[in-house]
Order: sequence, then structure tokens, then C-alpha cells
Amino acid sequence: MDDDQISLDAGIVTDFDDEYDELALAADGSPLPDQRYLDRELSWLAFNQRVLELAEDPTIPVLERANFLAIFASNLDEFFMVRVAGLKRRIATGLAVPTNVGRRPSDVLEDISVAAHRLQERHARAYQDLVKPALDDAGVHIVDWASLDDDDRAHLREVFSQQIFPVLMPLAVDPAHPFPYISGLSLNLSVRVRNAKTGREEFARVKVPPVLGRFIRVDPAESVGDVRFLPLEDLIANHLGDLFAGMEVIEHHVFRVTRNEDVEVEEDETENLIQALEKELLRRRFGPPIRLEITADMDAVTLDLIVRELDITEQEVYRLPAPLDLGGLFDLTRIERPDLKYPKHVPTTAAQLLPPEPNTKADVFKAIARGDVLVHHPYESFATSVQAFLEQAAADPDVLAIKQTLYRTSGDSPIVEALIDAAEAGKQVLALVEIKARFDEQANISWARKLEKAGVHVVYGLVGLKTHCKLALVVRQEKGRLRHYSHIGTGNYNPKTSRIYEDLGLLTADDQVGKDLTRLFNELSGYAIEKKFRRLLVAPLHLRKGLLKLIAKEEANALAGKPSGIRIKVNSIVDEAIIDGLYRASQAGVPIDIWVRGICGLKPGQPGLSETIRVRSILGRYLEHSRVFSFVNDGDPQVYIGSADMMHRNLDRRVEALVRLVDPAHLREIEGLFQLAMSEGTASWALDSDGTWTRHDHDAEGVPLVDMQDELMIQISRRKRPGTTR
Repeated sequence: MDDDQISLDAGIVTDFDDEYDELALAADGSPLPDQRYLDRELSWLAFNQRVLELAEDPTIPVLERANFLAIFASNLDEFFMVRVAGLKRRIATGLAVPTNVGRRPSDVLEDISVAAHRLQERHARAYQDLVKPALDDAGVHIVDWASLDDDDRAHLREVFSQQIFPVLMPLAVDPAHPFPYISGLSLNLSVRVRNAKTGREEFARVKVPPVLGRFIRVDPAESVGDVRFLPLEDLIANHLGDLFAGMEVIEHHVFRVTRNEDVEVEEDETENLIQALEKELLRRRFGPPIRLEITADMDAVTLDLIVRELDITEQEVYRLPAPLDLGGLFDLTRIERPDLKYPKHVPTTAAQLLPPEPNTKADVFKAIARGDVLVHHPYESFATSVQAFLEQAAADPDVLAIKQTLYRTSGDSPIVEALIDAAEAGKQVLALVEIKARFDEQANISWARKLEKAGVHVVYGLVGLKTHCKLALVVRQEKGRLRHYSHIGTGNYNPKTSRIYEDLGLLTADDQVGKDLTRLFNELSGYAIEKKFRRLLVAPLHLRKGLLKLIAKEEANALAGKPSGIRIKVNSIVDEAIIDGLYRASQAGVPIDIWVRGICGLKPGQPGLSETIRVRSILGRYLEHSRVFSFVNDGDPQVYIGSADMMHRNLDRRVEALVRLVDPAHLREIEGLFQLAMSEGTASWALDSDGTWTRHDHDAEGVPLVDMQDELMIQISRRKRPGTTR
């Protein structure tokens, strides 16, 4: 199915298409200009360039710079596996509908190729010319075989023979052995050998085993001082004689293939979604190749053979200096060199959740009952807030039921364990598991089955929709009546990612929120079609409409001379209806700030269209992940947080939820976040009207600007327990 087509079930529909022609008009009734959006694919590549700029920044600790190189590589892999693969699939199947800027997918694919080649070459140079020398200066050396002395080589030969040689599987290519299947993202050695007796040349492929570490430590583990690492493929390449005994090794080169690994499951025709998904995951491994990375020294004979056998085009070949697969630099983060990393930060416990006296245990329910609690991860601890909330619910005899959505989490998650404990204690437990969370499908299937075995009611949401909202509802018996305790967040229930993902979450005992969540869970697990929510905006039925109404109200207020303003923080903004609504509000004079991490299809600062719109992006130590929507509303602020980005898939093909914040302190906190992020004194990237992102990290005198994440660490760590004085 084409990614932008909408096919929904369970009685939930969208009228986006019906309204869109009307929404494309300006405030005065004239048509909005045709070329008013930025291309989403090129905007994504611009985002990954911002990641690369962090790797190039000499003021960032060098192991963190290596980590940013690895993040760039991992991001680009996923971009090819999903976005590029999707464009190629549309072209191949004849569904080559225009992109969001009205261009043919084949033209966009050509632009992507040009930009991706440029970025991958820049990525390789950043490693060779910037990060590797900085690592060397810090005593962390990635070396090659030629630089090793005899003792080093003797030690590594022993490592090879004992730990690596038994795992290798050389595959010959000849009339009796067809060209082997090259799995996606695997690192491979192409080897040409000559039979000493016959003089005949043969080709073989050796896969670098992904089960082994990407880099082999040259020095014994107990040695102190500088550390040296040899890429695994370099070690294998220098022992090819052991694999091809009696043959002369003529040439060897490294290559890597990226394949289409997006998953498609036709749910309407599938009775057992898990079984169908498992089959699709198996098929994913055999998707068509869409990128071939080769080392710069690969000879023409070998390249011609690989290109022919993989049936790829010259445009899809990326010739790069060794080493390939710089995603392997993630391994370097395990080095115990805190001086080469960001200073350690220990999250604090949210002030409202602190126990009344030191050395006493907090009662999460009592704290939430006193008033809404807004938690901000990773500055505030996930373990002492959301995790503690669910663990206390599982152990509390007065808790009757727990209902929760799970999109991505870890198999050993204490969240999963808490749900199992609650079910085993006889509580009613519902887990709505989204097994179709991209690239996490297999893990999600595993722990979904674990929950089922423990007696948890596991459901998989609505046909045709991913359940992306982050919700937990606890029903508790208190003084003869039932009370609802709720959590609505912007991030997944994953304790591991909560340490590096910036997210917001609301813990509340508000009865209205509890009723809203009860209705929503009934809709997700049963057949109810709910249309009435008081403090929630829910996709796909209400969310886009609700936001457009709020945007239109700011437009009307501005035209009437009343206070107006819009501030939005998202990962991505592509949805044309939302962007057009913002354009019309800007034409009316509404001040608009957009804080986006990744893709932005909106053009700011265009005369007569978006003069009042500013767009900023902040990347750094933590991945900015929260979504916030704030409206001045003539002095009565309307502020929402939740799970939804402004993309078609979020608004039309996912169940998403935003919750409105009402506590004045929380509204002030959100206002402070935006003021800090959009300040000219804060380091960020600014988007120009032509789609160019410009980094601003120093002032005119060369003084570094404020790092927002560092500043928030300081501010939040200074918060005191309610009732205490400084």
C-alpha cells in the first residue's frame, strides 16, 4: 500500500482528504503558493547532516564524537531501508505518485543519491581527518595490520585461530556454487584466488561475523595506558591464507549491502497477526538490494561481478575509504575513559515525588493525589516516577486494574515485570502491545508472549492502525470508591532509552483524564467507537481537527488585535494541512515558533506567507523526543503534550493521544522551555527560507552559546522538595 494512502477500519475514519482543498487557501481566500513545502526526504538528510556536524565539533568529547559518527551511519542505514526502499517500490510497482512537493519519486531518488553520496563522503572524511586523529591524541588508536610489530601479530594470530577462524564460512562462487545471498547490513570480504595448479581464478565471499566485536583489542585487556583496536575485517583479511589453503590470494576488498527491510502485512486478510509478521520478518532478510558500499580500492573485475549479481545500478554504488560500517564505532563507547565522554549526570527524582522526609519511602499515589506531576526525562528519573508508579500499582492490594500501551520496550524491562507481577497477584491487567513497531517487531513478539503466559490480557490494537500513544491507567479502590491514576507520556515505556531520550510525562489523578483513558482503552481493546474526550486529543479522528481549530483561533485572535502565539515542539512536521494552517496564522500576524528535531516541510520567513515563523533545531547529548503544542489563546494558554508528530502516518494511521496541561506551574515550565530553546543565546540550528540549516553555537565574539540540555540539567537538579527552602 502506498505510504500516503489511508485505509482504516474499526469505524475510525478521517476526513482529511475532504477538507484539504479548502485548507489550501490563504486567509484572504487566495490560493497558497504551490512551492510552499520543503522535500521531506532531503529535509531528513539535512537532519542527519546536523548529527554529522556534532561529530565534527572539536569541543565535544572525542568518544561522543565517535558515537555521533555511529549514529549518523545507523540513521542512514534506516533511511535507505525504509524511505529509499519505499520510493523504489513505488516506482517498480507503478504507484509513483508525486512526493509531498509534487515531484516524481524518480527525480527525488536522484536528488537523494547526490546528497547521500556527498554526506557519506563527508562522513568518511570526518572519521579519517577529524575524529581518528583526535582519538589517537587521546590514546585510543584504531590501527591497521601494517602498523603492528611481530609480537602484536603473533598475539592476534592466536586470537584469530582460537576465536574467529572456527566461526568463518568462506563461500566459493563457481559453476557448482552460485553467487551467495548477501544479507542486509552485513560486512563482507570479496576474495579472488588463483589455483596454483591450474592457474584458474575463482571468486569467494567471506562474511564478517556480526556475532563478534567490530573491533579487536590488540593489547591484552589488563594492559594500562594507550589502547589499540584492529578492525575485525582487517584481521580476517590478513589470514585469508588459512581459509583458502593451497590457493594464491590475488585480491580482497570489503563491501556491504543495504536491502529493503520495510515490513508490509495485510492485516485485513490475516487472522493471526503475530504469525503473519514473523513470516514477513523472515522475508525482510531477502528484500532487494538498494545500496552497495565498497572500499575505495576495489578493482573493476570484482565490482563488475558484484554489481551484476546483485542487479544494482551505478547510482547505488558508494565507493568509500576503509573502514566501512562506521556504525561499529558504537563499540568504542564501552571504553572506560570518562574523561573522553560527557560528564556523568544522575537524574533527580521529581520534586513532587520525593518522600516527605529523607530516608523514607515515597508514596507515588499520595503524591499524584495532591496534584498533577509533570516529569521531564532524562533530567528527572524514569525509575523513581513512571516505573515506581507501575511497580507500586502492581504491589498495592487496593489496585484492581492496570491498563497500558506498549510500543517499544526492552525484554528485561521492569515495566513488563511489573505487569506480570500484577497479573499473578490477581489484578486485571491489559497490555496493548504494538508489535509492528518498526525494527522492534521480533523483540515485541517475544515479550508479548511472555505477558500472555503470565495471564496478562494482551491485545494488538486496531486493524490498519498502529497504537503509538503512551498511556497507563491504574484503577484503585479508595474509601469505597474507584479512583483513576493516569500517565500520558511523549516517550516509550523503556527504562533504557529513558536515559538518553528527552521526554515529558504527566502523572495525574484527575477524574476527567481517567474517564478519557477508560473510554480510549475500551476503544482499543473492544469495539467501542468513542468520540467524546475532554482533556485528550486523539488521532486519527480528532487530533488534526483539534489542532487546526486551535491554530485558527490564534489566527482570529491576531486579526482581532488580541494576544496570540503558537509554539510547537515535534520530531517532524510534514502534514500539509497543519503547515497550511500555520501559514494562514502567520499571514494574520501570529508569532509562531517551531522547534523540530528532524524533518521540517515548512518554509519559514517567506514574505507574505510565513514571515512570523521561526524554526529551530536542537541536537546534543540527549535525543529531543517530546511533542508539545502551546497556544496563547488570548491569555488563557492551551498546552498539550503527547505522542504525535505532524506527519500523515501519525495523524491518519496511528492511534495518538495528546493531553492538555492545566496546572499553572506546568504551563510556566513549558513556557520556560520554549524561551530557552528559541533564545538567541542558546546554541541551535536555524532553518532558512530556502531549506538551509545554519548552526549557531558561538556569539559574535566567539563565546560559546548556552547548551540547552546542560542548562536544564542545572535548573532541574536544583529543584527542592515541596515545602523546603533554599
